[in-house]
Amino acid sequence: MNFINIIRIIVAALGGIGVIFLFRIMGVGDDQIKMDASMGDYGVVSPLITLAIIILGITVFVTFIFSLMNLASDSKKLKKALISCGLFLVVVGVAFVLSDGVETPLKDGKVLSASNSRWVGTGIRTFYILTFVAFASMIFSGAKKILKK
Repeated sequence: MNFINIIRIIVAALGGIGVIFLFRIMGVGDDQIKMDASMGDYGVVSPLITLAIIILGITVFVTFIFSLMNLASDSKKLKKALISCGLFLVVVGVAFVLSDGVETPLKDGKVLSASNSRWVGTGIRTFYILTFVAFASMIFSGAKKILKK
């Protein structure tokens, strides 16, 4: 039995389990599910959510493995990926240096530490830097195409 047939069997089994859970939810009805949920009983919906989480986990795992296999098969792709990761770490490092942390009281009475505040600022600044780089590269690419004609 080859790999594709095994995947098809697993997909069919998970799909069948999902259909069973769906028919179970449809059989109970919306009103009963809402009433049960208001009392904290999620027994009808929980198996479907758990199945969705399992399928998502399998999908992420398989995607990650095949991505690594694809990178390992071509040294040029691996080099580009490592350079991109390094540049991303440089951007995060620059954003971290530019950020400062201040203890901040939160709405629920807790306090956001200075370190966590600095990491929040780092995330925001990283987003701004990457947005600027993307915008500049689009402008540069468009101008290059216009000037090339």
